[in-house]
Amino acid sequence: MQITLEPIGIIHSPYQKKDDIPIQGAFKPEGVGTIEVFERYAQGLTDIEGFSHILIIYFFHKSKDYSLLSKPFLEDKLHGIFAIRSPHRPNHLGISVVRLLERKGNILKIGEIDVFDKTPLLDIKPYVPKFDQRTNVKIGWLERHI
Repeated sequence: MQITLEPIGIIHSPYQKKDDIPIQGAFKPEGVGTIEVFERYAQGLTDIEGFSHILIIYFFHKSKDYSLLSKPFLEDKLHGIFAIRSPHRPNHLGISVVRLLERKGNILKIGEIDVFDKTPLLDIKPYVPKFDQRTNVKIGWLERHI
C-alpha cells in the first residue's frame, strides 16, 4: 500500500535552527508564526476563527532517518519511538496544538509554535476540550520529569 499526501499549506515560524525550537510550544507561548493555507484550500478555513486553539498536522521535512529506540530530550535512557515525541519517526509526521491568534484570508497567525520555518502543513483540526482532553491520564516515563 502506498499513501500519498499533499501539503495544504506551509508553516512559517521564527525557528531556522533546531536548537531554537522549544520542545513543546506551550513552553514558549511568545513563539509566534503564521500558517499560509494554499488558496485552493482556503475555503476550508470558514469558521475557524471561532476557535482559540487548533491542531496542526505536518511533515518533519528536516528529518531524514529514524530509529525505533531513541533518547528523548528529557532523558538519557532509550525509549520506543512511539513512546516519545521525536521528529525522527518512520513517517515523519508531527502534530502540535497551537493558539489561533488571528485569521486574515488564507493566513492564520498562531502562537505557541514549535516547528521549523517552512514546514509543510498536512491538515488542521479544531482543538475541542470536550473531545481532546482526558481525565485519569497516565504519562508513563514522563512522570519523572513533569
